[in-house]
Amino acid sequence: MVDYHASNSQASSGGPAVYMDPREQENDWDRDLLLDPAWEKQQRKTFTAWCNSHLRKAGTQIENIEEDFRDGLKLMLLLEVISGERLPKPERGKMRVHKINNVNKALDYIASKGVKLVSIGAEEIVDGNAKMTLGMIWTIILRFAIQDISTAPYKNPTCTHTHTQPRQQLDVIWKDGLAFNALIHRHRPELIDYDKLRKDDPLTNLNNAFEVAEKYLDIPKMMDAEDIVGTLRPDEKAIMTYVSCFYHAFSGAQKAETAANRICKVLAVNQENEHLMEDYEKLASDLLEWIRRTIPWLENRAPEKTMAEMQQKLEDFRGYRRVHKPPKVQEKCQLEINFNTLQTKLRLSNRPAFMPSEGRMVSDINGSWHNLEGAEKGYEEWMLNEIRRLERLDHLAEKFRQKATIHESWTDGKEAMLTQKDYETASLSEVKALLRKHEAFESDLAAHQDRVEQIAAIENTRMEILDYYDSPSVNARCQKICEQWDALGSLTQSRRESLERTEKQLESIDELYLEYAKRAAPFNNWMEGAMEDLQDMFIVHNIEEIQGLITAHEQFKSTLPEANKEREAIQAIQAEVQKIAQYNGIKLSGGNPYTTITPKSIDDKWHKVEQLVPQRDRALQEELAKQQSNDHLRRKFANQANIVGPWIQTKMEEIGRISIEMNGTLEDQLVNLREYEQSIIEYKPNIDQLEGDHQLIQEALIFDNKYTAYTMEHLRVGWEQLLTTIARTINEIENQILTRDAKGISQEQLHEYRTSFNHFDKVRGQHSLCMPCLGDAEFARIMGIVDPNNSGAVTFQAFIDFMSRETTDTDTADQVIASFKILAADKNFITAEELRRELPPDQAEYCIARMAPYSGPDAKPGALDYMSFSTALYGESDL
Repeated sequence: MVDYHASNSQASSGGPAVYMDPREQENDWDRDLLLDPAWEKQQRKTFTAWCNSHLRKAGTQIENIEEDFRDGLKLMLLLEVISGERLPKPERGKMRVHKINNVNKALDYIASKGVKLVSIGAEEIVDGNAKMTLGMIWTIILRFAIQDISTAPYKNPTCTHTHTQPRQQLDVIWKDGLAFNALIHRHRPELIDYDKLRKDDPLTNLNNAFEVAEKYLDIPKMMDAEDIVGTLRPDEKAIMTYVSCFYHAFSGAQKAETAANRICKVLAVNQENEHLMEDYEKLASDLLEWIRRTIPWLENRAPEKTMAEMQQKLEDFRGYRRVHKPPKVQEKCQLEINFNTLQTKLRLSNRPAFMPSEGRMVSDINGSWHNLEGAEKGYEEWMLNEIRRLERLDHLAEKFRQKATIHESWTDGKEAMLTQKDYETASLSEVKALLRKHEAFESDLAAHQDRVEQIAAIENTRMEILDYYDSPSVNARCQKICEQWDALGSLTQSRRESLERTEKQLESIDELYLEYAKRAAPFNNWMEGAMEDLQDMFIVHNIEEIQGLITAHEQFKSTLPEANKEREAIQAIQAEVQKIAQYNGIKLSGGNPYTTITPKSIDDKWHKVEQLVPQRDRALQEELAKQQSNDHLRRKFANQANIVGPWIQTKMEEIGRISIEMNGTLEDQLVNLREYEQSIIEYKPNIDQLEGDHQLIQEALIFDNKYTAYTMEHLRVGWEQLLTTIARTINEIENQILTRDAKGISQEQLHEYRTSFNHFDKVRGQHSLCMPCLGDAEFARIMGIVDPNNSGAVTFQAFIDFMSRETTDTDTADQVIASFKILAADKNFITAEELRRELPPDQAEYCIARMAPYSGPDAKPGALDYMSFSTALYGESDL
């Protein structure tokens, strides 16, 4: 316990008791000077201003230095403000004992800081002893404010350390005002034009320094220039107190600048990371939106009515594959790269990992992409099946129309012929002729039964079930043909019965005409069938099918000589009729009464058959050439695909080996990988060539290829995976470089990390062998860091982060809070005005927009909570 009532020579002589710093003992002033009224006046003004410069932080001030400290309350408050520590709780009573106890608490605190007080007692302070009070305040100033101050290098001022200067130099150092201006100019040169100051004008110099300090440095005016100039020797204590305020102002400014720089660096990192997060979110949203719009289009299975419309759908799909999808593949790859780079930067800056908004994780995008590719595959298969269906329908419909047209042409006028009553007025021979003619017609009718059955068979394929767009008209036409056929049967039967009733009255018949008619009718029908077959449409898909049609055609041609003999025999019958008629002088009236088939019509049809045969030959040969061309396209695609497919597989395996067996520096690896990537990109023309060959195959409607197991879809997926894999490998090296540079990892350490990682990567299960030596808790902690998702796999990047994180020098939330506290002048909150004054405009506004209002007990209007803001920058785990 310090004896505050001890006496010394100064106290007994009535002079103020002062704290005797060992540095001051050699410069102890004369006691008489301490009683100088001018000095006391200067001390009162300076010490009062100094105390108020601190008390205003607590929202109070003093007016009279010896009166306002008598109860000890403001004295204790002053010590708390300048020290930043809490003193014992003061007593609130008004009695003298309460005041003495409060002053003693203040003096005890001063003594606890190693300060030796001489003859300063609580009673003198309570009694308002001005000398004692001034001595006590000087003791406090010496302990908490006086520091070494240097103004070199400047002309005129020669001071170095103020408290060590002899008293006789004070008038030289401070009286002319140059030293005060030098102090300001040393730290804030823009405030003082030092070269324009004159040593012979001290009053102007002092007023200039004091006004600048009060206006720009927040240092209250503690002395009057007139008092300094008008005094032989200004009071050293007042001068030193004033000078200490300059030092603390500049020291605080330097601390604030350091704090502001730290905050700016942290905010810049955070702003860049937020920008990367926003870019990721936008790119992910755009990609997912594109997938969302595209999948319904790919899942649309609304069939088209015609072949041309379906082929246009297929062409649109090819355009999507060639033009629209490739950029999205690159965007997806870039998105993954950006995500990995962002996470690396967040780890390096000690920030929480980035969690994209719901539904925008990389896994979500991969899942949507998988659904997209599934929809693509189903869409293409559906379109090809639809094209086959429409091709079959078009073929059936055209075949139906062709046969129906031929049949309708044959039936034209038959109903009128069958319903006429010509036999009622005919002679016997004419009736017999009509009967024979009817028999020939029945033979012809029976021959046409096969065509009607073919027409019905086409319709019976249920074209409406196959969704043929014109099936109603086909069905109606078939129904009309069948109804007409039934009517012809009934009319035929009715006419036969009528003729047979008349036949009994008919006599002879010309056997030759009858034979002609009987042989001509089937031959004529055979020729019509041959013409129909020779003009029949055909559709094939390979060489074997067209060769089968060519073989059948050759077999048909082999029967032509025999058919020609039959034609000549039929024509010989007609010639015999003419010969007999001419020989017997018979005048034939009209043609053969038993048939409408004339020798001329037989010859005309025969010549038509002869013309159609070579036309059929050409059509079959053209189709053969087409199928041979298709086979060439298959072989051409297969030859290239059988090279590209294994090449892609080999490159994928090489990349896998490269990612494990990387040698040289990271920069060397990066250069090699980029060269390797360039070699892969330069292979792109081979993929483009395959795409061109594949398009030719699809345009030719080729649906199979027996020469290769590779499809264009498989090759596209392989190529995209190859590009994505090499890009990911390059990004991994870039992130390792970023980690190495940020964490100061040497190349040798990286090599050691890679060797260890590859060893455990090859020897699966070795991680578990480390558990006994680490302990379950420690192993669980490490795995929680390197594998936070419990995936069972540890990436090399996570391995590096763990190995280096203990030695990484990064800004922490505590450091940022401490920096804000400096800018806030030790307050628990900060104002927008202070942020705008200390930080660049963009970063100041960034903080203001994100800081929540401060709600502590000492809150003021406009106060902002910088602690919560700093915590949010790093996440709760950091604090």
